[in-house]
Amino acid sequence: MKKQRVIVFLPAHNEEEAIGDVIRRIPRRFHPDVEVSVLVIDDGSTDRTAEVAKEAGADDICRLPENRGLGAAVRRGLEECVRRGADVGVMIDADNEYPPEQIPDILDPIFAGEADYTIGSRFLGTIRGMKWHRRLGNYLFTRLQSLLLDQRLYDGQSGMRAFSRQAMEEAEIIHDYNYAQVLTLNLVRKGFRLKEVPIRYQVRTTGRSFIKFTAYMTAVIPAIWKEMRRPVAKVAIDRDSRSRYGTVHKAASPSRQHVL
Repeated sequence: MKKQRVIVFLPAHNEEEAIGDVIRRIPRRFHPDVEVSVLVIDDGSTDRTAEVAKEAGADDICRLPENRGLGAAVRRGLEECVRRGADVGVMIDADNEYPPEQIPDILDPIFAGEADYTIGSRFLGTIRGMKWHRRLGNYLFTRLQSLLLDQRLYDGQSGMRAFSRQAMEEAEIIHDYNYAQVLTLNLVRKGFRLKEVPIRYQVRTTGRSFIKFTAYMTAVIPAIWKEMRRPVAKVAIDRDSRSRYGTVHKAASPSRQHVL
């Protein structure tokens, strides 16, 4: 059987203090039929993000010449995954707030044919230590997405997600500043099945977030409005590809116990 190629990509801007630990903790051999590689999308960093990532074991670095924003970096990551022949892509933030050890968990629903797009949900898992204003902002934006999609969501802003190849090919991120809301709205409206998977949240201990509340509100709300006003056609989902993933899922659980 042909191995399923998984590319884990990390959008990163000035994350030299955290990215090395994230990369070292990414499971590489949790199933014999899955091949994992790590790609860093360096969004115009001015520190040693790229060098630290390479030293930690990143297979490749894609450098953007200037800081364009998280949305632009994720868009480039999805494009690179498709171009490099990934069967499944995984995005994880480079700030060490999300558990790389749980990457197999968010892959499971895709391998099992239960979903085309998964989100690691902190609010279904653990959010201990998350600041109150972040909890409130997450709740409000997630509630808005739930209402717009008529589908219950719990963590619409998570920085840990997985995508089938077809979901990556069809995904559209319409602005550079951020991606979280518009990407989910776009994929679910196109008919891709979304599933949230409980994950553990870890409080950031290094670096700082470049997201500012005022800028976030003034950039993201208009983007949501723009996305929802755009006509989006349903996509014919390739069910044959999901059936291939199922053989990976059935054998994955026993060999994963030593990873988590």
